[in-house]
Amino acid sequence: MKRIDNHLPTEELQALDAAHHMHPFTANGELAQQGARIITQANGAFITDSEGVEILDAMAGLWCVNIGYGRKELADAASAQMLQLPYYNTFFQTSHPPVIALSARLAELAPAHLNNVFFAGSGSEANDTNIRLVRHYWALKGKPSKKTIISRHNAYHGSSIGSASLGGMQAMHAQGGMPIPDITHIDQPYWYGEGGDMSPAEFGLQRARALEAEIDRLGEDNVAAFIGEPVQGAGAVIIPPETYWPEIQRICKERNILLIADEVICGFGRTGNWFGSETFDIKPDIMTIAKGLSSGYLPIGGSMVSDDVAAVIGGDEFNHGYTYSGHPVACAVALENLRILDEEKIIDYVRDDVGPYLQAKWRSLADHPLVGEARIVGMMGAIELTPDKAGRAAFSSPKGTVGLMCRERCFANNVIIRHVGDAMIISPPLIMTHAEVDLLIERVVKSLDETLALLKSEGLLKAA
Repeated sequence: MKRIDNHLPTEELQALDAAHHMHPFTANGELAQQGARIITQANGAFITDSEGVEILDAMAGLWCVNIGYGRKELADAASAQMLQLPYYNTFFQTSHPPVIALSARLAELAPAHLNNVFFAGSGSEANDTNIRLVRHYWALKGKPSKKTIISRHNAYHGSSIGSASLGGMQAMHAQGGMPIPDITHIDQPYWYGEGGDMSPAEFGLQRARALEAEIDRLGEDNVAAFIGEPVQGAGAVIIPPETYWPEIQRICKERNILLIADEVICGFGRTGNWFGSETFDIKPDIMTIAKGLSSGYLPIGGSMVSDDVAAVIGGDEFNHGYTYSGHPVACAVALENLRILDEEKIIDYVRDDVGPYLQAKWRSLADHPLVGEARIVGMMGAIELTPDKAGRAAFSSPKGTVGLMCRERCFANNVIIRHVGDAMIISPPLIMTHAEVDLLIERVVKSLDETLALLKSEGLLKAA
């Protein structure tokens, strides 16, 4: 394909990148040897690299480009706001129209009891805020011992020290002295990998009741909150059994602990509703938002806070905040993004049209000989790779070996899909057409076929 001519040659860009740019979640020395993929343009559901190759982005960036790439309206909103008020803080009894308007709009969209927003620059920052919010809340209520927050193994809540401690990723905890004190973890509701011979319903109840057991171990007077993603995104799109969230809510209510729903991935249409809490009928005290709030066009995040929690916090000075809390340009872009989601009925489109179409196509991948399960909700899905479909068996090779092989075949076939261990996950832009869904499935099937052939040729199609 024709080279795009408005940048340095790919090799020079890769050399400069390797010399100066430290990538996140990357072995940078290894990347320097092979050279980074350089992305130069994007439109709709596609990105284009520095060689002019068009790639279907089935991850919507990092779960975030909900309205698709290239929407001029968001650029215009940013430009207009930069010319009028490019920056001002919200400290020291000060506010500005964009943050006021966005706060009011979010209160309209969120569940009825969540009418207050504390803004941050990302989901990681917002979850750091949540740690301090819930601990200060209980201290103000005369219960300062209620400090511990319970999360789940294999959860992802960000990569700052606080938010990564909330998360349950072992590889992250191994670096930097995490988790910080007063954060503990219980097992995840991952039926495919950990459910054994139990039915999904039985397993969902068992894993929810692990929360109750942990509260008993710690003592109810020492527990501040439970945090969970409605669907564990980065954990491999783990969709909990139907019995899970109702039992979690019962326990939180009866045991007097706050419930935090991390909606950073699930929010703003991803599950076919404005929020995953609606899809799973969760009634959280705090809801973490980011990513789809601006469709990733500018960094912004926040904590949606219940009226009760906000009233208690408002009774004292909350010594917390960020330079970019409620940044006017980010707020203006988020408002325009929300307008597009609403007026173009994109969430209805996910719920009633493209979502069901993608779900049917994605579930059909379970017929492939390499796939043990194909699960999906809204427009986030996973396929489990296995050498033994009936036994839900893991591979004998180290976990992630096969997933990485499949990911590389996907990249070679011009579709961006992530692997988590030996599961392949998607989270495409919500504006995908049926034809683009067909293209996605076509490229995934080709990649699965190529991966299966590689496993056979290398003797890796073996169960553990």
